[in-house]
Amino acid sequence: MNPSYITVDHLFTVPLDHSTPDGETLQVFAREVADRSRADEKLPWLLYLQGGPGGKSPRPSAASPGWLAHALKTHRVLLLDQRGTGRSTPVTAKAAARFRQPSQLAAHLAHFRADSIVADAELIRRELCGDTPWETLGQSYGGFLTLTYLSQAPEGLKACYVAGGLPGLSATADDVYARTYPRVGDRVRDFYARYPEDARRLRRIADLLTAQDIRLPDGDRLTVRRLRTLGLLLGMGDGFERLHWLLDEALSNDGNGTPDATSTDVTSTTTASTETTLANTTSANATSTDTTLTDTFLYQVMSLTGFTDNPLFAVLQETLYGQGAGPTAWSASRALASFPDFTEDADPLLLTGEMIYPWMFEDIRGLRPFAQAADLLAQRTDWPPLYDHARLASNTIPLAAVVYHDDMYVDAGLSLETARTVGATRVWVTNEWEHDGLSASGDHVLARLMALAAGRA
Repeated sequence: MNPSYITVDHLFTVPLDHSTPDGETLQVFAREVADRSRADEKLPWLLYLQGGPGGKSPRPSAASPGWLAHALKTHRVLLLDQRGTGRSTPVTAKAAARFRQPSQLAAHLAHFRADSIVADAELIRRELCGDTPWETLGQSYGGFLTLTYLSQAPEGLKACYVAGGLPGLSATADDVYARTYPRVGDRVRDFYARYPEDARRLRRIADLLTAQDIRLPDGDRLTVRRLRTLGLLLGMGDGFERLHWLLDEALSNDGNGTPDATSTDVTSTTTASTETTLANTTSANATSTDTTLTDTFLYQVMSLTGFTDNPLFAVLQETLYGQGAGPTAWSASRALASFPDFTEDADPLLLTGEMIYPWMFEDIRGLRPFAQAADLLAQRTDWPPLYDHARLASNTIPLAAVVYHDDMYVDAGLSLETARTVGATRVWVTNEWEHDGLSASGDHVLARLMALAAGRA
């Protein structure tokens, strides 16, 4: 840990269902962080709301993002593990398997949405701060939580900062995915324009997976549809490079890690005739029995697509848009049929992004215990609303938000529609960063958001 920080761990007991406070309870963990030189001062609190759903709060270290150091100049920061994540009574595959009936698990999971997280935060605020309001910083899904907070308990808030996470207040899951697929397709094409040989590698890997039964280290079969979920990487600032270097070590033609003979380095110069030869060689050898996927590649794919440490990301993804307007009914899966460029035999192969599909709960070991419960959640029709439109329209709490113009995950158009309807909102639109701009920019994004909220920018 960075020696300039001091930390204090807090554990709070909260009701599973805040409408029945005497019923079952959960433990919610939060870590207080303060600048060592100001630890004895009475500083204002800043609550950090992590992205997700299903993501635990960051752990402070010498490599902590610059926004944290900036915040600690003036605030005491609370890093909250939202219920079900990190050390907050985590929802894991083992925990899910303990429920006797899928309906019981589904009823349990229904208490892990934004409304319950905000109720936890208010309970914690009153315990730490009494009647004093605090400020919040919401990254991605943390912005969704912020709008729910402003809807449910604005009296607990002094100012709010949102990075890449203004939700469409009335957008259904169908609305969201109708906008998402074209953005993801464009991002994949941008990736192939930067690394054209990776289009060939991915098509070759997909053909190999179609022809052979290839297993990940945990025993799951690696399929083309699971391979395509690696597209989730592409919305982050370093996503293109992470995926490229993963693919760079994917193929072996002797089973011992020898680089595949048809691969080329991104820095090499290839003539048109060589490219044609490469494409033909790739197609001809796609299912060759002497071509294998390296252990390094298979291990990393397992880790990146297994949801071992964040199953709630998959389980709750579409419930973010459930607000009494009918079931979400596996919206991403239904929408896929409207985009023929996304077929598994397409060349180039288009990857998918932040979409969750019912097959994941059959194919992925870490999600199987949730399968029937997830289907029940997808069919639920009586989700309570998460946003109070009238209250948000009359909001007076300063809300400063950055909207990333090219955000692959959160639609900028929907974000700007929301900004126009929520009172006391100031928005900064930029294409300088991707979805992880809060961390990738050092202290720049948070500093500007704080200045916006204070009327200084």
